[in-house]
Amino acid sequence: MLGLLLFSTACFGETIPGDSQTLQALLSEVRQLRQDLQTTTIAGQRAQILIYRLQGQEAAVARASQRLEEAREKLARTQDERKHVAADVKQREEFISNMENPAAERKEVERMLFQSKTRIESLDSQEQQLQTREIDAEQQLRAEEVRLSDLRDQLDRLDKALENASRRPGGSPQ
Repeated sequence: MLGLLLFSTACFGETIPGDSQTLQALLSEVRQLRQDLQTTTIAGQRAQILIYRLQGQEAAVARASQRLEEAREKLARTQDERKHVAADVKQREEFISNMENPAAERKEVERMLFQSKTRIESLDSQEQQLQTREIDAEQQLRAEEVRLSDLRDQLDRLDKALENASRRPGGSPQ
């Protein structure tokens, strides 16, 4: 009986050399699969982060574009109003210079001319401010577009890296 126990214990303790190599190969494969899974998960998370950043940047470009459009519209309205007031000034100056018009009417037109010239000065100042705002809005839009382009480039590079990794045998994305 004692011999049987010793023989069976010795049999369980023995390992076949082929089994050990197979076990080591399986263990190595499992480790590589875990590494590949971690790398793929990280690449997926990076792609998702880039997509969210891209969406946010697209919204920033849209807002900057809207601000530029509004600045241009306000500037155009101000310039249009200035042209109309300038035409009024010219007509009033012609009316005043015509001596055939009654003096009382010329006095009233002179008062209105003064108001119109004051309005032109105000519009000139407003136009300069709006031109500055337009330039600032253009610069902001360009900056936002550059950021958007950079994010798209990053996403393209990540996409290519993932594509290349998927083509490699046992390839893991980097």
